Amino acid sequence: MNLKTIKTERLILRRLTPEDFNYMFEHFSKEDIMQLLGHTSDEEFLKEKSKYEKGYATHNRSFELFQIIDTASMTIIGGCGFHNWYPDHRRAEIGYNLKTDDFKKKGIMTEALKAIIDYGFTTMKLHRIEALVGTENIPSLKLMEKFGFIKEGVLKEHYYINNTFVDSVLFGKLSQE
Repeated sequence: MNLKTIKTERLILRRLTPEDFNYMFEHFSKEDIMQLLGHTSDEEFLKEKSKYEKGYATHNRSFELFQIIDTASMTIIGGCGFHNWYPDHRRAEIGYNLKTDDFKKKGIMTEALKAIIDYGFTTMKLHRIEALVGTENIPSLKLMEKFGFIKEGVLKEHYYINNTFVDSVLFGKLSQE
């Protein structure tokens, strides 16, 4: 297992592929997996194990995810990357999160996404990057605008969160934009 990294000013972005997850679950102990993935509870581990057992990728869809590691503390503080990656069609959906509010409003996601979007277009040779953002998620809506994503529409009652159906805004960005 050879985990590639991207370094930014304050972050290390450590790449994880389906093959990396397969290797971890076949060769590492539960404790080692939890440490490597930054899990802090059995619940987080069991959720990840369930994804592994159900299959992370399919014959036509994959992902490349990156752990966001704060270089000052060497702590995993979040994740970002591409899921719903269709290599044949050269498109993927971008996703990102920070584990706690302690790291929000500090430009961390802007720093991480700049590197990840560049990685998607240059290394993965994506033609299109898509994003689905909740209509109430103001910080993510602002990030999409900052990076030049174009609002393409709204998907009504697209996600089921906290016993409620919520809308998603669909954004797209082409490699030449």
